[in-house]
Amino acid sequence: MSFREQLNAIEAEPVARPSAPPLADAALSSFASDSYKLLKERMHLKLLDRFDLAVLETLKPEVLRHEISTMVTRLLQEEPEALNDIERRTLIRDIQHEMLGFGPIELLMADPTVSDILVNSHDQIYVERKGRLELTDVSFTDEKHLLRIIDKIVSLVGRRIDESSPMVDARLPDGSRVNAVVAPVALDGPMMSIRRFAKIPLKMENLVNDLKTLTPPMALMLEGLAGAKINMLISGGTGAGKTTLLNILSGFIPATERIITIEDAAELQLQQPHVARMETRPMNIEGKGEITQRALVRNALRMRPDRIVIGEVRGAEAVDMLQAMNTGHEGSLTTIHANSPRDALARLENMISMANLNLPHHSVRQQIASAITVVIQVLRLVDGRRKVTSIQEITGMEGEVVTMQEIFTFRQTGMGPDGRVRGYFQATGVRPKFVERLHSFGVVLPDTMFDPDKHYE
Repeated sequence: MSFREQLNAIEAEPVARPSAPPLADAALSSFASDSYKLLKERMHLKLLDRFDLAVLETLKPEVLRHEISTMVTRLLQEEPEALNDIERRTLIRDIQHEMLGFGPIELLMADPTVSDILVNSHDQIYVERKGRLELTDVSFTDEKHLLRIIDKIVSLVGRRIDESSPMVDARLPDGSRVNAVVAPVALDGPMMSIRRFAKIPLKMENLVNDLKTLTPPMALMLEGLAGAKINMLISGGTGAGKTTLLNILSGFIPATERIITIEDAAELQLQQPHVARMETRPMNIEGKGEITQRALVRNALRMRPDRIVIGEVRGAEAVDMLQAMNTGHEGSLTTIHANSPRDALARLENMISMANLNLPHHSVRQQIASAITVVIQVLRLVDGRRKVTSIQEITGMEGEVVTMQEIFTFRQTGMGPDGRVRGYFQATGVRPKFVERLHSFGVVLPDTMFDPDKHYE
């Protein structure tokens, strides 16, 4: 069912998504006894001694997994400890994770319900499920074990972490974003945060029907805005769903257009065939070699882009981004950390001042007003759910102030006994000015979608 067909319904019919079966109890169980940890470490060291590491790199993962299982079974015959069948399978699994994956957190990575993995110390690991934090019973052997896994992750993308460079952003092969901090910055031992992304990227239908993040009219309008090459800014806090929404909106860009993406740590999952991806680079140990987002934005303008998608604007690159939006690269998208659409514009103005161009405030605001047409505010509610709480159109300037008008809003009415936020989506009754531009691109929005008397839960 299309969004247009859902406009007459007050609440969209839920679409059942197949839920992944929970991991077996045996797979989730981990033996916390010191003897088990010592046995696993001993087995691991023996394997490293007996395997030719150069040969291992040439084997396929499934072949290597089988070889590890066979070798561990043989080595266990030399051990005095008697293990039952479940303990033996668990030991083999843990050693496979240690050699082929990321150690203890490999179990959490395999759980599709986990959206964030937060390692506060080697023996304290939290996860986020459905917007709520939970303490797990998963742990690393010690700080050295955790540091070894962190080093393994960051080395995959050619980065390093040590006392001279104690903070690093990286990404996993599946696209998950990783941030790690070690001493002397981390006082209680190494820390790591992993922001995971769904293996099957969410679509607009999922946000409308399953997650109730926005309504069919809002989805129809955003789809039209992306197709009609209208510049949009997605604003929100950490974990509010900015990147998820950016991914979905970029999916409405026609496949015939050339898209350049610019990110600090690559996490966008664009599905179009013509995408050129670029990523910033931190300075090396000598303090040289840094490549900033501003340099990449400038370079992108020489790459014949139809659209420029910036993962998050956070500094002086805001100047070049606005200039690109104003000089023929319409339909560009980016995100920004802000608590409201008005705050987003204020932050954008502050970022432009970081470029030391000494532009008067009026000129800066005029550039913002002419470059950006729509600001989308997303919010993670206290119950963990994400909502598009406001869609506002920038209409121009009045004196020294950038004028905006709200088109859709989410009104919170209270809290239910189950701890869930109560509220409803509502159109403000304002017909946006960009409707005429959408019409020129063949997108016709019905007037009824802007009716303020219609409420969507």
